Amino acid sequence: MKKKLEAALNKQLNAELGSAYLYFSIEAYFISVNLNGFANWMHIQAQEEMQHAMKFFDFLNDRNAAVSLPAIPAPKSTWKSPLEAFQDAYKHEQKISKMINDLMDLATKENDHASRTFLQWFVEEQVEEEATALGIVEQIKLAGGSSGALFILDRELGQRTLGPAE
Repeated sequence: MKKKLEAALNKQLNAELGSAYLYFSIEAYFISVNLNGFANWMHIQAQEEMQHAMKFFDFLNDRNAAVSLPAIPAPKSTWKSPLEAFQDAYKHEQKISKMINDLMDLATKENDHASRTFLQWFVEEQVEEEATALGIVEQIKLAGGSSGALFILDRELGQRTLGPAE
C-alpha cells in the first residue's frame, strides 16, 4: 500500500472514532433533556461507528500498513433542540460520505484494488447512514414542536438495537 493511501485510511480511522465520540456527546445531550429513546438511538449509532473504526484498523493491519492513532478532537456538546442535534448528525454523515468518496478516488488513482473493494462497503453504508439521519430530521420537523409527537418518536427510536457487525 502506498504511503499516501495509508495516511488517508488512518485519517478515516480517526474520523470514524470521532464519529463515535460525536454520537456519544449527542447521546449525553438527549439524556440531559430526558429523551432516552433518542439517547438510545445515538448510543447504538456510536457503537456502529466503533465497528466502522475497527474495520479500518483491521484492514490496515491486514495490509501490513502502520496504524496511527492521533488524538480525537472534542465534539460539540450542546444543542438547542433535538432537531438541531439530528441536523448536526446528518451534516456529519454527509462529511463522512465525502471523505469515503475521496478515499475511493484515491484508491482508484493508486490502482489499489483491495482498498477499492474494502471501501465499496462504506460507500453503500453511507447512503444508508445519510438516509436514516435525514429521515429522522424530517420526522422531527413534522412533529412541529408537538410534545406528544416527540414522545412517540422517542419511543420509536428507543427500540433500535445493534445488529451484528458486518
